[in-house]
Amino acid sequence: MDTPLFSIIVVSLNPGEKLVETIRSIKKQTFTDYEIVVKDGGSKDESLSLLKKELQGWTIADAKRVRIIQEPDQSIYDGMNQACGYAKGQYFYFLNCGDYLYDETALKRMALGIGENIEKASHIVFLQEQPKEALLFYGDIFDALRQQVVPSNPKINDFACYRNVPCHQACFYHRSLFEERGYKPEYKVRGDYEHFLWCYFVKKIHMQYVPVTLASYEGGGFSEQHYKRSKKEHRQITAQYMSLGKRFVYKLILIVTLQPIRKWMAESPLFSGFYMGLKKRLYKNG
Repeated sequence: MDTPLFSIIVVSLNPGEKLVETIRSIKKQTFTDYEIVVKDGGSKDESLSLLKKELQGWTIADAKRVRIIQEPDQSIYDGMNQACGYAKGQYFYFLNCGDYLYDETALKRMALGIGENIEKASHIVFLQEQPKEALLFYGDIFDALRQQVVPSNPKINDFACYRNVPCHQACFYHRSLFEERGYKPEYKVRGDYEHFLWCYFVKKIHMQYVPVTLASYEGGGFSEQHYKRSKKEHRQITAQYMSLGKRFVYKLILIVTLQPIRKWMAESPLFSGFYMGLKKRLYKNG
């Protein structure tokens, strides 16, 4: 496993039992061409001792897939950047503590979508004409808080980049995208958003949607707890990559299409199922 297909990067800081639970969800995968890089920023709780105890019960082959790196870092994105320096895989995938791979076939289905694994299961959709130049593959996530699958836009364009892009739990990045430049740690909430826009606007890479639900997203994390900062960083980042005219038009579109009401529906336990279903149909017909 000198060069696994996937490097699954998990950064941690005092996550408690969530770290072990997240790692267990990876171990359950039927696809095994991966490594796990746990980057701990200096936890003072029992999370690392719990993980090491967990690994003692694994087979030698399974335990060897896990590497634990302990180094101080300044933020979650700084920790992710540090982890990339240790990762050996062809594609990087970032999974937070408290998030889990959606089911045991998630990695296998993504590998099929990328076109790298040997087996093709007849019940799995395989992209027969996968562009070779694609460097970023993404799917959907499951919102555990609202118990709904959140569909990603299968067609990324400038407006999609302004409005909404797949979160990092939905994305598999070719390692070259982090060898050249990692996340910008100055963005405390939207570092992954800024990096996605850099990939799209600067690197102009091909991004390929794969119809698979990848992760169960815990929700209620740092970005949701710091809504004002998130909005501020969104303004800063979009100003860096889009003209004033574009941003004005896109914001006007959001106002006209009642974006605040749609956001409320998406977050409402009562209406989120209806809204996500409608969103998926619109993406499919778009």
